[in-house]
Amino acid sequence: MPQVDFYHLQNQTLENVLPRLLEKAYAAGKKIVVKIGNDERVEFLNGILWTYNDQSFLPHGSKKDGFGEDQPIWLTSGEDVPNGAEFLFLVDGALIPAETAERFERIFNIFDGNSEAAVLQARGFWKEMKQAGCQLNYWQQDSSGKWNKKA
Repeated sequence: MPQVDFYHLQNQTLENVLPRLLEKAYAAGKKIVVKIGNDERVEFLNGILWTYNDQSFLPHGSKKDGFGEDQPIWLTSGEDVPNGAEFLFLVDGALIPAETAERFERIFNIFDGNSEAAVLQARGFWKEMKQAGCQLNYWQQDSSGKWNKKA
């Protein structure tokens, strides 16, 4: 079963955090799929990844761009993983069932700590992944935005 990391957003938005986490995952040489809550947000985040930093480039695409098997980072609201990704990012409330989790080495669940619904959903997903035997980690931002691993 994979390692599942929960990233509790408190002081920054997903749009600020996601590109930096994707940069680290991409630098590790892993193929990535980002599962997003709906198609509109897929295209919004696709645009963010093109413009977030003029000094950096993350090769990525979505169904609208095509060539999924060639994309190191694939954005989707569905179950498709055309690039054979080892890492899965779950954002905007997107989830997967525990039996699907085992196809990935690592899962990143990024949730909005300012939304009670998102926190409750993350807790439920934590319980499900724990019961499935996944290694779980919880990361919380400090006031400067740095991630701290909590016990």
